[in-house]
Amino acid sequence: MPFIPFDPGKEVHNHRLKLPHWRQWGTTYFITARLADSLPTHVLDEWRELRDSWLAAHGISSARQLDQLPEDQRHAYHREFTARFHELLDAGHGECVLAKADLAAMLVSKLTAGHGSDYYLDAWVIMPNHFHALVEPIEGTLLGEIIQRWKGGSAREINLACGRSGQLWQHEPFDHILRSEAQLNHFRRYIALNPEKAGLRDGFVLGVGAESGLTADEVLSRFALKREAK
Repeated sequence: MPFIPFDPGKEVHNHRLKLPHWRQWGTTYFITARLADSLPTHVLDEWRELRDSWLAAHGISSARQLDQLPEDQRHAYHREFTARFHELLDAGHGECVLAKADLAAMLVSKLTAGHGSDYYLDAWVIMPNHFHALVEPIEGTLLGEIIQRWKGGSAREINLACGRSGQLWQHEPFDHILRSEAQLNHFRRYIALNPEKAGLRDGFVLGVGAESGLTADEVLSRFALKREAK
């Protein structure tokens, strides 16, 4: 499908829980969902303390108010705190059940099941304790419903395979609505190179659409991208 960026002139629904979630039909989202044990409490508390100090210094009290800041300050926030959050995930905390090929395959089947019917998957990666995906919902299918199918369906199968019960996924995912083709290619490159950046030789799955088991270079080649942005 041709890429359609976020259009500030069109209707947008701003759905807020602990995080802001912008919704607009026809657009593409970068999704991050993590396992419930992926970040130890003390690690997350330290990150939150630094984040909250930054927000207070810029005159806001919550990340839900980031859209009130100028664009350069929003970019600075994401460079310092969103990027750091993903580095903490890549550190490999928790049980990392998704590093096991048979369990990761259960999530792969959920991710790819609705491709072409309910949504269009772009690049995606399953890491040991989280996953990233670029997805464009087909009009009439809500992003929240898509993510719930991915997480809820995989949780049941993975818990059953592990002989366990209870919460597998952190409740609220991170999603970012894409605003330009340059940003789309930035996230494609980030996804493709994420396992290498985390120092992984195995224990991950890379894919594009319904294809899985790709290498980083194969993912990049699907979009005529180089490892380094021009």
